[in-house]
Order: sequence, then C-alpha cells, then structure tokens
Amino acid sequence: MNQEGMTEKVVLEVNGMTCNHCAGKVKDALDAVEGVSGAEVDLDSGRVSIEGDNLTGDTLTKAVGDAGYQATIWTG
Repeated sequence: MNQEGMTEKVVLEVNGMTCNHCAGKVKDALDAVEGVSGAEVDLDSGRVSIEGDNLTGDTLTKAVGDAGYQATIWTG
C-alpha cells in the first residue's frame, strides 16, 4: 500500500507507436485511467512513464491495449 502523499511511478514499454499521433493516443488513454496524475511518452524509446496513486500494471496495460497498442511493464 502506498503511503499518503507518495506518488507511484510505472514505466511501460509500448509496441506499435510510430508517430506523434500514436503517442498522443497512448497518453490520452493513460491520462483517462483513475489515479493517473500524468503520463510522459518517449516515442524514441517506446516507453511511457506514468505517475499517480494506486496504479496497477493490469489496468495500465489494458488502457494501452484498448487504444490499439501492446504494452508491458518495463523492468529496465
């Protein structure tokens, strides 16, 4: 469980993003997820950094999948 006031960070690796339009769709999909306070897309690396509260990998990857892309948790 997250301590109050602490923000979680999750990084996803997204397959299929090839342009700024794609990146915008992924960002919009993640921004719509409850608990997400922000999502930053790095098109060059194919990664998205998401910050927020009570984030779950399943919820985040489903949102990306619903937008038409495949995502996995990046473990770096």
